[in-house]
Amino acid sequence: MKNKINNMRTFHKIIALAFIAAITFSCVGDDDFTAPTFNDTTPVEVNGEVLELSTIASQVAQSNTGTVTFEQVLNGDGELVDAYVTGYVISDDQGGNWFKELIIQDQAENPTTGVAISIDVNPLFTRYEFGRKVFLKLTGLTAGISNGVVTIGKAGTGGDIERIAGSQEGEFIKRDNVVETIVPLELTFDEFIEDVTELLWIRVSDVQFIVEDIDRCFACEAGDSFDGERTIKNCIDDSTANLFTSTFSDFKALNIPDGKGTIDALITRSFDDSEFVLYVNTPENFNMPGTDRCDPIPFVLGTPIDCASASAPGANTILSENFETQSTGAAAMPAGWSNVQEAGTETWEVYTSGGSNPSLGKSARVGAYNSGDSSTISWLVTPSIDFDAQTGEVFSFETSNSFSDASELLVLFSADWDGTDANINAATWQEIEDAFVVPDNELFTNWVSSGNVSLDCVSGTGHIAFRYKGSGDSAFDGTYELDNISLTSN
Repeated sequence: MKNKINNMRTFHKIIALAFIAAITFSCVGDDDFTAPTFNDTTPVEVNGEVLELSTIASQVAQSNTGTVTFEQVLNGDGELVDAYVTGYVISDDQGGNWFKELIIQDQAENPTTGVAISIDVNPLFTRYEFGRKVFLKLTGLTAGISNGVVTIGKAGTGGDIERIAGSQEGEFIKRDNVVETIVPLELTFDEFIEDVTELLWIRVSDVQFIVEDIDRCFACEAGDSFDGERTIKNCIDDSTANLFTSTFSDFKALNIPDGKGTIDALITRSFDDSEFVLYVNTPENFNMPGTDRCDPIPFVLGTPIDCASASAPGANTILSENFETQSTGAAAMPAGWSNVQEAGTETWEVYTSGGSNPSLGKSARVGAYNSGDSSTISWLVTPSIDFDAQTGEVFSFETSNSFSDASELLVLFSADWDGTDANINAATWQEIEDAFVVPDNELFTNWVSSGNVSLDCVSGTGHIAFRYKGSGDSAFDGTYELDNISLTSN
């Protein structure tokens, strides 16, 4: 009978434990945590010397090895004590965009310094929520540069910074009772790049995601590896920066916002330390309700111009340009001409070359090969021409190419361009059909004539333009050369 009673007790215990386990694990998903409520009201007291957070970065910068291991310091009484720094948490791993890393900055408002704490704990937001003040014991830790930013952890081999063990979390990180409202530091893209700002909570305003990205998700496209990279444009000066989102984040599959407004984010460096990038903690960091996007006006061709060909040039010269008075290596800018760099870093420039790829004295050329630009569009536009002032206009030029490949060169006319760079795509441009441009299969040493192109059917005042466009693959974009441009009349 006693054995039966004991067996029943054991069975009841098993059932009870199973019931508790079922409740516990059925209510919490893999990454679905609720931050516990801490009712602590007593500030942290540390038995040591509290240093400025900038101490970490300055000592790393002064180190010959690129790392510094912190030891005890003398306090005001001449005693050796542990060294501490304090800061406010600005990373939040609840959304999965951070992993085993805590970012703190020195002030809740107008910060100047931030550091990354590498620790083998996940998640961290349950104890160190956004704005939480923490004290970090430096004694026994090592700081250095990891992925381009100042990081503190344990000394590894070869100067690497390794994570603080989870079992040592309480020894090194002290959670204060203070939670401050973090006020974003308002910066432009140029400001955080030029001032080498990193690991701070910032706000960028008057920004939008570029058109090419607004139909995409944050980090779930086929080409996204580790991080999704999306481009943000500043509508004031057209400068850009990249937003990175982890492919492990909970919001990786959400669509990119298609409005304009502000983004609050943490500024850091890309994994390969090649650029400054932004990371958000949550989609709530986007405030982009504006519908007044600053997208570029698309380039649209109007009805082609076809005045047929002419037998010969006219007797009177309206325009003649061979670039001989221009400086080699400089942007091609004859008097009254416009050299418009719509996209990319490449522009029409003056060059001189002999040997197997000769120029015609001095010529103008443009090409996106090996530029690294995702888009290249460059215009070379004549001065304004009054086509009603004479009759029988004949246009001609010569072109050559250095493996133009997938790039293109169009010869255009506009009667309504206002002469400003910003409105060049707002104008109506018509392709001059009979203007022959050298094809890609032409031997690169040859110069080819456009032929005598009649513009006698054109009326009013307008501009002739040469518009170069790369394919977007700079490894496959060649070069066009241009010279001996002429417009004559009867």
